[in-house]
Amino acid sequence: MNSFVSSIASSIINYFAGFGQALAFFGNVLSLIVRGRIRVKEVFKQIYEQGLQSVLIVALTGMASGVVLAMQGYVMMVRFGAKEYIAQLVILSLFREMGPVFTSLVFSGKAGARMAAELGTMSVNDQITATRTMGVDPLEYLVVPRMLACFIVIPMLTVFAELVGVMGGYLIGVYEANIPGPFYISQTFKGVEFVDFFSGFLKTIGFSILVGWICCFQGFYTRGGSVGVGQYTTRAVALSYIAVIISNTFLTKIILTFWG
Repeated sequence: MNSFVSSIASSIINYFAGFGQALAFFGNVLSLIVRGRIRVKEVFKQIYEQGLQSVLIVALTGMASGVVLAMQGYVMMVRFGAKEYIAQLVILSLFREMGPVFTSLVFSGKAGARMAAELGTMSVNDQITATRTMGVDPLEYLVVPRMLACFIVIPMLTVFAELVGVMGGYLIGVYEANIPGPFYISQTFKGVEFVDFFSGFLKTIGFSILVGWICCFQGFYTRGGSVGVGQYTTRAVALSYIAVIISNTFLTKIILTFWG
C-alpha cells in the first residue's frame, strides 16, 4: 500500500516538475523573442520547410472537409426543403471549427513531428551541447525560429485549407445539389461575418503557440538515444493533439461568451 501511494505521489511530483520545466522553457523562448534575438534567415527557412511539407495534405484535408460537409448538409437540408443553406453550413463550419482544428492536427502530425525529431536527434547526439559550447544559445538558434515559423505557418495553412474547403463545398452544391453557382456564391458571402472568420483565426493562433511549444520542448529535452527520439516524437504529437482538442473547447466557450 505504501509503495502504491509513493508511486502515485512520485508521478504527481514528476508531472508538476515537467510542467514547470515546460513553462520555464516557454518563458525563455518568449524572452528571446521580446528582446529581438531572432535569426530572420532561419525563421524563413523554417517557414519554407514547414509550409512546404504540410501544404499538400492540408489541401487534401480541407477539400475533403468541404466535400463531406456539403454532402451531409445536402442530405439533411433537403429533408426540410432548405438546401439553399448548404453554402452557409459549409463556410461557417470550416471557418469556426473544422478549418483551425483539422489544420492544426495535420500540422502536428507532419511538421510538428519533424521538429521534435530534428531537435531530438540533435539532443541525443550532443549537438545542442556543442552549440552551447561554441557560445551560441541553442534556444535562439534552434527553437525560436521553429516556434515563430509555427506561429506564422499554421494560420496561413488554415486560411488556405478553408478556401479549398469552400471550393469543395461549391462543387458538391452546384454539381450534385443542383444549386445555381452564382446563388451558391452569394449565399456563401451572406452566411459569413467577420466574427466568424476572426473567431476561427483566434483559435488558430492559440493552436500554433501550443503546437510549436510542445513539439520544440519535447524535442529539445529528448533523452535515450535513437529509441528516445521515437518516443519523444510520438509524445510530442500525442500531446499536441490533446492540447488542440482540449483548448478548442475552452476557446469556443470564451469566444461564444464574448462574441457569440
